[in-house]
Amino acid sequence: MFTGIILAVGKITAITPRGGDVRLSIHTGKLPLTDTNLGDSIAVNGVCLTAVELGHDYFVADVSNETLSHTCLAHAQIGTPVNLELALTPTTRLGGHIVSGHVDGVGTIIDKKNDGRSIRFTVQASDELAKYIAQKGSICINGISLTVNKVNGANFDINIVPHTLKETTLNDATIGTKVNLEVDVLARYMERLMKGEAAAKPCSAVTMELLQNSGFITQ
Repeated sequence: MFTGIILAVGKITAITPRGGDVRLSIHTGKLPLTDTNLGDSIAVNGVCLTAVELGHDYFVADVSNETLSHTCLAHAQIGTPVNLELALTPTTRLGGHIVSGHVDGVGTIIDKKNDGRSIRFTVQASDELAKYIAQKGSICINGISLTVNKVNGANFDINIVPHTLKETTLNDATIGTKVNLEVDVLARYMERLMKGEAAAKPCSAVTMELLQNSGFITQ
């Protein structure tokens, strides 16, 4: 588990094909690896990866086809900067929100403009993820814990303050940039719980009837 508070910006230094998937080597920049061991989890642009090799300023991790198919790591190149965070511990300050490192999908930045000293981004999510994104709720973008300012269909706005711009890869993001999205884990579990016994049935979905039966809509 993570908090969405980025500790360092690293860089991909090698991409090695391995039997259909890939192995990444990542230079860790200022990320402290003193207490990191083989097998520990490290979030890379919001993707939870397992360290299979460690050095004083790098680590190596395998990336499965499942991860490649749902994240921007599929398009990573040597030199691509990445946000890094170590897994939280019982004494970690929970400065962001609970982040699992399990990316739900890829969004696209469709607008970027100044807003005081901050930058306001508009991100387009998939229709499938839009239902989990709420105004003033939490969302994780490339591993960064952020607050949703406004929602309009599948599009949502976020404000990035100067410190976050300086300490993350969003400083270089432009219109058209693809980003990893992880919705609030509570929203995913709430949907599953609302389905009740219907969750065991294939392709069960949240319907108007289900919402009425659950008391969310009254006639």
